[in-house]
Amino acid sequence: MKIVDNIKESYNELVHKVTWPTLKELRASSGIVMIASLLLALVVWAIDWCFEHLMTLIYGLF
Repeated sequence: MKIVDNIKESYNELVHKVTWPTLKELRASSGIVMIASLLLALVVWAIDWCFEHLMTLIYGLF
């Protein structure tokens, strides 16, 4: 019976205690996440590009 009670409590909390964001808040948050993801991808790309050229330079010396 513990599992059933746990499911009932979880449902009750989900329906009555959770505050869901408005559509405006959701769109704003989604925009922030998209911009942050793009910036992170650009940083990773730049680091990869630098290491690629560094390794090419190092291997070119030998």
